[in-house]
Order: sequence, then C-alpha cells, then structure tokens
Amino acid sequence: MDKKLWMAMALAAGAAGGLARSKYERGCLTVEEAHIWSQKVRKPRTLVFLTDLHDKEFGEGNVRLLEEVRRVRPDMALIGGDTMVAKEGRARLEVTGRLLAGLTGICPVYYGNGNHEQRLQRKKEVYGSLYEDFRRLLRRYGAVYLSDSFADVDEDIRISGLNIENSFYFDLFPAKMKPEYVQMHLGQASQGRFQILLAHSPLFLDAYAGWGADLALAGHFHGGTVRIPGLGGVMTPQYQFFVPYCAGTFEKEGCHMIVGRGLGTHSINIRFCNKPQLVVVKLWPQQGR
Repeated sequence: MDKKLWMAMALAAGAAGGLARSKYERGCLTVEEAHIWSQKVRKPRTLVFLTDLHDKEFGEGNVRLLEEVRRVRPDMALIGGDTMVAKEGRARLEVTGRLLAGLTGICPVYYGNGNHEQRLQRKKEVYGSLYEDFRRLLRRYGAVYLSDSFADVDEDIRISGLNIENSFYFDLFPAKMKPEYVQMHLGQASQGRFQILLAHSPLFLDAYAGWGADLALAGHFHGGTVRIPGLGGVMTPQYQFFVPYCAGTFEKEGCHMIVGRGLGTHSINIRFCNKPQLVVVKLWPQQGR
C-alpha cells in the first residue's frame, strides 16, 4: 500500500476516534470534591458549584445532574454563570429555567454572572428582552442573583458575585485586573465572615486574593477544552494556550480558587480528557481538620 495513502488512512482513523471519544466525554458527568478549612467557618457546609452549562442537559430536564446534586445533600448551590449560550440566533432560556426549577427544589441557589449573561444585558439590540426574561426566571424560582452584590448566609459566610467587564474577556490580550476593580464593584471584602467570591474568569487570582476573598469560584475556560496529562488544559475560549488556571484548586495569599471544568460547550464543541464536572466544596471549621 502506498505510504501516503497509509498515513492518510491512519490520520482519518485517529481523527474519527478522537471525535468519538469527545462525543462520549461530553455525555459524561463527573462529581469531584474539594475541601477547604477556615477559622471563619463555624460549622461544616457542603456546597455544589456549577458553571458553564451552556444549554447542556444530562437527561431530560437535566435529571442526571439534579440527581447528583440531590445525592450530595448540599446546603446551597452556587452557579458561576453561562448556563445559556448568548450567540445570535442561538440564545434561549429553556434549559436555564428547567435547571433553576430543579435546583431550587433541592437547596438555596446563588447565581453569579458569566460573560454570556452580561452579553444578554449589554446587547439588547441583539437579544431583545432575554435579559429581563432571565431576571424573571431567577425571581420566579427564588434564586439569589448576585450581580455586583452579596448575600450573607447565617453569621459566618458571605457570597459575592462579581460582574467582569468585557475588556477582561478580550481574546489573546485581556485587560489586567487589580484588587481595586473588585472593590469598586463589590465594596470591601468581609473580614469576619468567610468570603466567597463568584468570579467567572480565573485569570485574576491576584486581584481576588488582594481584595480579600477566602474562596474564589471560577470557570469560563472549560477545562482547557483538551487536557494533556502533566501539561493541563490546551486552550481557553480567549485563544490563550496552556494557561495554568484552566481547572483545579489554587492558592494565593490565603485565597483558594477553585476553577471548574464546566458542564457544557458551545462554539468549540470538543472535550478530550476533560469530562464535564460538578464540583462539591466541603467547608470545614479549622479545628475540625
């Protein structure tokens, strides 16, 4: 057999195998735990963190996802944004509504914006009333919307949701964020309470730590799309390559940042060595460690 033909056949077989593997992974759902200890936490809590669903459904009405959430018996669910796809001609809220209906029936839900929610708001000439419809869904199901705002939980936890402006999402060369930006949007971080920050982009750990977050929850990078053992995620949605903060848990000056791999995809509909992820966060009083 001709060598070039053999190579073409091998490449085609490899590509077909890769696409089949990606399709399989996109239908998987992994549940992974992270444990955080703090003197500010007065009693153990279990949180679930969901990010970057992008209209993905694991079974009708996201039944598989909701079953996993119910199984861990969380005290609260935190959504890190991008439950929908804000692309012209594709934007809809049906999946978001079904998710909110199911989650709020399990535990209190706190919702922070991603770049897609903010795009709905920023480009009303494109998306019409979808942002107002989204706000109505949140109110209908009783989810707490943290749009540059915060909510206190009992006497020991504060959850703040940061709106990140579009310049920080620019491809290749996003703006640099400083702690003052976070403070301008959210005021001072809580000193006495365990301060959780919902901040969709993981690029700015230095700013989140400098502001005073004890725990930042981020997503946006979809785990790097393709993950290579030992190297991590290959590419972000902003076309940056081998960024360290694609997924996992990181620490800076007392601030832990958990970056979820997300649950769905949109423009680049690929996952490889990068299964969708529901993050379970266990908060523990320091003395319980």
